Amino acid sequence: MTLAWDSETLEDARSFNRKLHWAPRFKINNRVIPMLIQSLLRLSQFGADGKLAREGISVTRYAAHTDGLRVPVRILRGASPARGVLLDFHGGGWAIGNAAMNDQLNAGLINACQVAVVSVDYRLAPAAPLVAIMDDCLTAARWLLDGGLPEFDGLPVYILGESAGGHLAAATLLRLKRWPDLLRRIDGAILYYGVYDLAGTPSVRQAGADTLVLHGPSMLDSLRLLTPGLTDEQRRKAPLSPLYGDLSGMPPVLMFAGERDPLRDDTTLMAERWRAVAVVECHLLPEAPHGFIRFPTRMAAQVRQRVYEWIRERRLLPQ
Repeated sequence: MTLAWDSETLEDARSFNRKLHWAPRFKINNRVIPMLIQSLLRLSQFGADGKLAREGISVTRYAAHTDGLRVPVRILRGASPARGVLLDFHGGGWAIGNAAMNDQLNAGLINACQVAVVSVDYRLAPAAPLVAIMDDCLTAARWLLDGGLPEFDGLPVYILGESAGGHLAAATLLRLKRWPDLLRRIDGAILYYGVYDLAGTPSVRQAGADTLVLHGPSMLDSLRLLTPGLTDEQRRKAPLSPLYGDLSGMPPVLMFAGERDPLRDDTTLMAERWRAVAVVECHLLPEAPHGFIRFPTRMAAQVRQRVYEWIRERRLLPQ
């Protein structure tokens, strides 16, 4: 399916980009900035559970556990019995964020698709190395897929990731190949502008100072900080860099990236490889920067609607 954009939608995106032009670009080059952003994020989430309750959505917390590792997860349920489950990996450059940061997006999915959402509170860099972060995500996936929440047994399961969460979702899928029965339980993946080559795809390596949201010139250095002591050749090994993994057995996938995102090549190259093994629907959005799904634009609203339709199509729900 191809999404079409009328002139009003495109101008709306350009207008928002003009505002973003004056905003700071996100970069990670020390420990202080992530700690500051994380503190501000937690302050902004005060009363988050109560806000969801007013929308008819309940929140419970569990510790997912497998092979001695325990990982906090946050479960959102709607008023109606779930007809599917979403395993959600938040973004934030692996260094900031938490399971609650996707509440607004997940509430929309719950209301539109009659699903429950399991959000993973994985550990964050730099306190935790990337391999430990990936282990947290794999633990949560194995726990959920292997009956950790019996009420969801037999329901369709979808894996969702945004930005760094897209990387973690793809890496988790690759690592689940060791447990084929669990991997087969996943009915689809939804990936927003993920990071699939930790050595930097061409669009990352060519990113200049005119980028929006992300600080283009420092992106390669940030990826290297995430994987200290490794060469680019080592960074490109899967599952660290999912782009170079064996994608056989992967589920159908819905992917999005923005033309103004330095990470756009990660998505387009990953989509090209994924198409060899499964059905892929990939959208490269004009005028869209990194993080666009969170912005109050007409384009973002249309993308969210397409995600709802895609999930309902797979569950044969009425549109």
